[in-house]
Amino acid sequence: MNAHEKLMTGDKLKSLQEVLQFAALPWRRDRQGDIRILMITSRKRGRWIVPKGSLVEGRTPAQSAAREAFEEAGVFGDIHPVPIGSYKHGNILEAGVKAPLLVTLFALRVRATLLQWPEKNERTRSWQSLSEAVKMASEPDLARILNDAREQLKHFSV
Repeated sequence: MNAHEKLMTGDKLKSLQEVLQFAALPWRRDRQGDIRILMITSRKRGRWIVPKGSLVEGRTPAQSAAREAFEEAGVFGDIHPVPIGSYKHGNILEAGVKAPLLVTLFALRVRATLLQWPEKNERTRSWQSLSEAVKMASEPDLARILNDAREQLKHFSV
């Protein structure tokens, strides 16, 4: 069975084309004024990632990213409308085929952290320094963006 046939699931065909996703980079300042990044685990393999998902109908990419931050990490705040970067990585589809994802990342200054949220029982969240978040990130290109984020996030401070 070739890769195209593996993508056939019933009458539904999944495309091998690049899939677009939108991610939030949840951040805040601690009492010393240092930037902290909220990392979450993926549901299937427990890798350290940031909240991300598909475009929500009727919402902008930035609003979709903010929605993912609420659902996956239990945070909300001010989302910056201009992306701070994008990265590619592979995602395993239900048929076991790897599909390329293009993830666009938006900074989300966290204003509230919830005790209960939709995916609380499926993920772990952890506030980290920027340098620790870089080390934890499961995706190398996400780590690169995190490494470069300090200067960008300074400009988003209120």
